[in-house]
Amino acid sequence: MVIGGGLAGSEAAWQLARRGVKVELWEMRPRKMTPAHNTPYLAELVCSNSLRAEGLSNAAGLLKEEMRLAGSLIMKCAEKWRVPAGKALAVDREGFSAEVTAALEGLPNVTIIREEVVQIPPEGIVILATGPLTSPSLAESLKGLLGEEYLFFYDAVSPIVTAASLNYQKIFRASRYGQGEDYLNCPLNKEEYLRFYEALIQAERHPLHPFEEEKVFEGCLPIEILARRGVDTLRYGPMKPVGLIDPATGREPYAVVQLRRDNREGTLYNLVGFQTNLKWGEQERVFRLIPGLEEAEFVRYGVMHRNTYVNAPRVLLPTLQLKKETRIFLAGQLAGVEGYIESAAMGLLAGLNALRFLRGLEPLVPPPETAHGALVHYITDPLHDPLQPMNINFGLFPPLGLKIRDRIQRNLALSQRALVSWKAFLKK
Repeated sequence: MVIGGGLAGSEAAWQLARRGVKVELWEMRPRKMTPAHNTPYLAELVCSNSLRAEGLSNAAGLLKEEMRLAGSLIMKCAEKWRVPAGKALAVDREGFSAEVTAALEGLPNVTIIREEVVQIPPEGIVILATGPLTSPSLAESLKGLLGEEYLFFYDAVSPIVTAASLNYQKIFRASRYGQGEDYLNCPLNKEEYLRFYEALIQAERHPLHPFEEEKVFEGCLPIEILARRGVDTLRYGPMKPVGLIDPATGREPYAVVQLRRDNREGTLYNLVGFQTNLKWGEQERVFRLIPGLEEAEFVRYGVMHRNTYVNAPRVLLPTLQLKKETRIFLAGQLAGVEGYIESAAMGLLAGLNALRFLRGLEPLVPPPETAHGALVHYITDPLHDPLQPMNINFGLFPPLGLKIRDRIQRNLALSQRALVSWKAFLKK
């Protein structure tokens, strides 16, 4: 049984089914929806259409390459539905999710069951991949099994606007340092920036419930929280102008807001780095102060949503098996990783190890010098108790043992070492 039809669950089911295993994939949508999902498709992307950087000089690019080598369904569908996004892999969200759904529906040994699982099955091999919005009943069942308290924090997502509603007299197309024209850029002078900043820090937010504790992943901080760290924080973060020249002035703007295409047709754009928990009316008022967005039509407002994950150093083996009950595997964000591509990677690994467990073989831990191995070693290391979720980055990898001053060359060397080790791991 694979419980949860997000990126992790879909990848796990694919890895098992393509090797001849009969899989039940349980997904409660559309019978029961979540606050963040809008479609019945498997592997729906709700936060962004970006699967992050490409290329082996970036750890996310390395992780994706390892997944490709392992025959990843998520990577296969992402390549088919990619949209221009500079050096990042971004996809048409609906086309991507529909492709994943069709691929799994087309496998004769996969049965997709559209019902909520309210408790952990008492027997059989189970992969739990229910993601950040695990239903309360299933969360209680897992909590009862582990005897561990969950940790909660809240992910924030960015608003989306229509391309037709933008003022192109004020917006220019460019990627940083002349690397194409994949982004729309809204330049702000100092006066415009300060007006926007003051409105942002004074804007009204959606209140959290009394029982909620706001513990937000650092890489997904709401922009209004980031802004409160200082007047120039945004200019060195999501609104940094570095590498962009405004053709109207021939100079670098004081600040800039970048918009990234959100679908293949280019009719929707995502405000990059503008995840927020502002009230919806406040989002319109404040974000329309950005030059070019004065009459922006918002088709999705930014929201915050709960994330649920276990304290992996205490409850999880590096094979992604529960210490208390090794027939149960965790995958995706529930295991303690952060990000779409990391979640899918953990689904891939859980699928491979569930297969070995089914065949009476010992589940394997990827070497720590691989991207997959670096992640599982980090989240299960007792030194990281209590766990804070982690994205893939080269800081998680064992050092090379030789000094390479140039960062890009050092990253490439780490990637080359990782790929040699990963290929050997897949062969084993």
